[in-house]
Amino acid sequence: MTPNDKPVFSCANCGAQAPKWAGQCPECQAWNTLVETVIRTGTDAAHRYARSAAPQPVCRLEAVGIQGIERISSGMSELDRVLGGGLTVGSVVLLGGDPGIGKSTLLLQGLAEISQHLGALYVTGEESAQQIALRAKRLGAGSPDLKLLADNCLETIIQAVNQENPQVLVIDSIQTLYTNHIQSAPGSVAQVRETAAQLVRFAKQSATAMILVGHVTKEGLLAGPRVLEHMVDTVLYFEGDRSSSFRLIRSFKNRFGAVNEIGVFAMTDRGLKEVTNPSAMFVSRDRAKSPGSVTLVTQEGTRPLLVEVQALVDKSPLANPRRLTVGLDSSRLAMLLAVLHRHADCVLYDQDVFVSVVGGVRVIEPAADLAICLAVVSSLRNQALSADTVVFGEVGLSGEVRPVQRGVDRVREALKLGFTRALIPEANTTRHLPDAMMVVSAPRIGDAITHAFE
Repeated sequence: MTPNDKPVFSCANCGAQAPKWAGQCPECQAWNTLVETVIRTGTDAAHRYARSAAPQPVCRLEAVGIQGIERISSGMSELDRVLGGGLTVGSVVLLGGDPGIGKSTLLLQGLAEISQHLGALYVTGEESAQQIALRAKRLGAGSPDLKLLADNCLETIIQAVNQENPQVLVIDSIQTLYTNHIQSAPGSVAQVRETAAQLVRFAKQSATAMILVGHVTKEGLLAGPRVLEHMVDTVLYFEGDRSSSFRLIRSFKNRFGAVNEIGVFAMTDRGLKEVTNPSAMFVSRDRAKSPGSVTLVTQEGTRPLLVEVQALVDKSPLANPRRLTVGLDSSRLAMLLAVLHRHADCVLYDQDVFVSVVGGVRVIEPAADLAICLAVVSSLRNQALSADTVVFGEVGLSGEVRPVQRGVDRVREALKLGFTRALIPEANTTRHLPDAMMVVSAPRIGDAITHAFE
């Protein structure tokens, strides 16, 4: 350690710094997350950022030209949809997901398509070039113009990128990189923050479209400091059930497009295949005839999506009955059960209630409330809904069925798949609804239950 080096303790959870070690982080209150790192101080470190680029002049907003900003297609329409139309020149995308979910496979397939038209470089700090070549051969994603670099030193990577000058750059992954300016192991809070900051700055200056792969913690959050998500332009999560072949890319932050957009893929022995009509894959018309099953029209970004919500209600032998959900918010289920008890006379205090979304899809919008309530009542009564009925709507605490956004688009999507009856909130009934769909409105939860089983 030189006289210019200063030891600090950084939290691996939130990135906060402390002058000395403590068992609990003073900012996020997490235990045993403070890790010692060494930061180089002095004149060189203080002016390193200032010397990296020439000062930019102040200009008026209306004088900034935007005609030259282009989109780069990834060759995969589902990925382009989540990105807002493709990769933006000079943007930085952070892609996170569980180990083995298919992040590297997706990016390798995308770069193989991009390299046929533009310069592309795949940098890996976790695998060797031989491993990448073997995977590309197995997937049939080989391209003679795709270039590989197996290194995890940031200075070496930037030097190679300056020589190759690619239009698209993939870093797999940000947690494996290190810079010589910080004396700590790769993956530490200081290393992740510093390497990400330098890469983002390089992407903006060189107009390079960059994709960073990020690890996730056991809680499902991106590893490293929270500031990592603030520095990048787009944050994508690659998620899916390991027992299912379907994989979903969900956008949580996008400076160049809509958020909460999803792309659907199917994992095969030849890599990831796009699912252009996911509603037909997630809904089974035969299973919709059984008690406890309801077809929901949810909205993911700009795309209406039909999924199947199933519920099982059974007599509980426990003093505290179980309430379990898969793909839904468990706390919202408890609220909906209380609404059913108060405003629909459904006695559920001695019943176990299990609710699931079929296909590994995760539904987070309140428009699923009405479908959950009807699925629970259907299982409780052992009475099935019509197989041609779709449902959506938010349920309030006073028992009212509240309107949701894009109601007309949801009804039209259900009509495309052959559904002929829609049970929707009363406020969503407009003259723009298709005439071929039989629309039944329900102002309150009791009315919705009556209409559903008539």
